Amino acid sequence: RPIKKDLTFFYLAFKIVTIKLKRGLLFMNKNKAFLLALPAIGAAFLAVLSQLTISIGPIPITLQTFVIGLIATIFKPREAVLSVFIYLLLGAIGLPVFAGGSGGFQALLGPSAGYLWFYLLFAFVTSSLTHKDSPFYMVFIANVLGDALVFVGGILGLHFLGGFDFSKSVAVGLTPFILPDLLKMVAITIISIPIFKSLKFHPYFSEK
Repeated sequence: RPIKKDLTFFYLAFKIVTIKLKRGLLFMNKNKAFLLALPAIGAAFLAVLSQLTISIGPIPITLQTFVIGLIATIFKPREAVLSVFIYLLLGAIGLPVFAGGSGGFQALLGPSAGYLWFYLLFAFVTSSLTHKDSPFYMVFIANVLGDALVFVGGILGLHFLGGFDFSKSVAVGLTPFILPDLLKMVAITIISIPIFKSLKFHPYFSEK
């Protein structure tokens, strides 16, 4: 009888461990698929809203920085940067995902290329500085910092690739966008709070 009881105990323990392991592997597979899907969703969101533009000169006002800031605030650095990378890759191969429905590798080498390349830095820096428990002022500061890096890249691109002198690069590539982009950063800060609350049930968004 003791042997029978021991065998029964080990059998039940084996079944429990097996069930837990299967559930764990299933969760890992689902989690892996989720992590792969997030950047694709972010890139698609970015591609769609990039088409909303207001032309005020060589560089139009778009929702690109708004979307990147929102993605960077909510996603972790890896997924945030991958979202932007996929977006740039889609544009590089010719899909009309850049502002105003443009695309092609030449966009990554033209006068506005600095903005596009520095979107990667925006995503990384802002995402690294924010998480679900970040106070609203930190979300705002992190987005302003990331956005400022984009303008640094944009001014450099206008100067070296567009042939503008530095004063004109600033006048064309920064000054008209200061107020609109500050309003975008405020909107990101306000919107991110309810988004985090609505997503707190998922482990990805509940972890720092």
